[in-house]
Amino acid sequence: MSWAVGVLRPSRRVSAVRANFLSPGMAPSPRQAAGSPLGRAGPITPVSKMATVRSELLKNLASEEAVHRSKVSIVGTGAVGMACAVSILLKGLSDELALVDLDEGRLRGETMDLLHGSPFLKMPHVVSSKDYLVTANSSLVIITAGARQEPGESRLNLVQRNVSIFKLIISNVIQYSPRCKLIVVSNPVDILSYVAWKLSAFPQSRVIGSGCNLDTARFRFLIGQRLGIHPESCHGWILGEHGDSSVPVWSGVNIAGVSLKDLNRDIGTDKDPEQWESVHKDVIASAYKIIKMKGYTSWAIGLSVADLSESVLKDLRRVHPVSTVIKGLYGINEEVFLSVPCVLGESGITDLIRVKLTPEEEARLKKSAETLWEIQKELQL
Repeated sequence: MSWAVGVLRPSRRVSAVRANFLSPGMAPSPRQAAGSPLGRAGPITPVSKMATVRSELLKNLASEEAVHRSKVSIVGTGAVGMACAVSILLKGLSDELALVDLDEGRLRGETMDLLHGSPFLKMPHVVSSKDYLVTANSSLVIITAGARQEPGESRLNLVQRNVSIFKLIISNVIQYSPRCKLIVVSNPVDILSYVAWKLSAFPQSRVIGSGCNLDTARFRFLIGQRLGIHPESCHGWILGEHGDSSVPVWSGVNIAGVSLKDLNRDIGTDKDPEQWESVHKDVIASAYKIIKMKGYTSWAIGLSVADLSESVLKDLRRVHPVSTVIKGLYGINEEVFLSVPCVLGESGITDLIRVKLTPEEEARLKKSAETLWEIQKELQL
């Protein structure tokens, strides 16, 4: 089953858009032949009458096939996938969005819900199907599908349940979009980014783990709360694993270029009288607290992924702490994915930033790598 959602734009071929809104009982366009369109409430308008109204209303001057230049596909329409979808729609980042999920009921419901909001959106085309054919020729594929993290369950415990799911997803994605970039969001994100990289055989630049982009946002938010400053003006990084062994880079935290470590040399350590280390502890605990209260996290990660997508699709070359292969850096000799500052552009990860870490921070990053490798080395891919 597949469904299509269209938003009318003057530059788009009207007949193609109209076809997306056909009700049950109306003649399908060739574009719809492979799937069932979304229905709408109310009486069915005969095709002949609809065609008459259209021909009276419009004088066609040119027939134009839509050319999609920045198609984005999202695999998984759970809470995280739909938060990503809405965030991307509101930013107007692409000219086509495709949704894939095996749960046809959920998929159809989410697609209808987006359809009803289409007058408020700037994206002209949204499609959905359980068949990965709908993702064909994507510029960017975002993977959010996987087993859900249970209350109290660590991200690392999810890995075995998710590897088998990824084998199916990746094989389908690369079949229809062999040149796409991948953003992996499913947890444990660092290990599953490694899995996606190995299964896809893509170059390192085209597999991006959402990694510590959200952890860093939480870090900056919490620092801003303490200082009474907007988080956008708080500069600091969380690197390493997206999870319990993440590394706060206190040596680089600054406000307007003023290093907090220059003001408090013990910041982030056990000797700190202000106990700034509790900020990092709150970053780690955030997801567990939210999951305990509402059952899952969604909105912040959705906004974070849209932020990453914008840098890729618009070739912004902004720096993000995302998960990538860091073998050869900081004394790490294994092929593990961990978050380090990366430049994101049209090609995916174009550059890595060589951050100067203190010996203590580097040791923690190596420990983070060891934590992941202990599980990763047992995987059967």
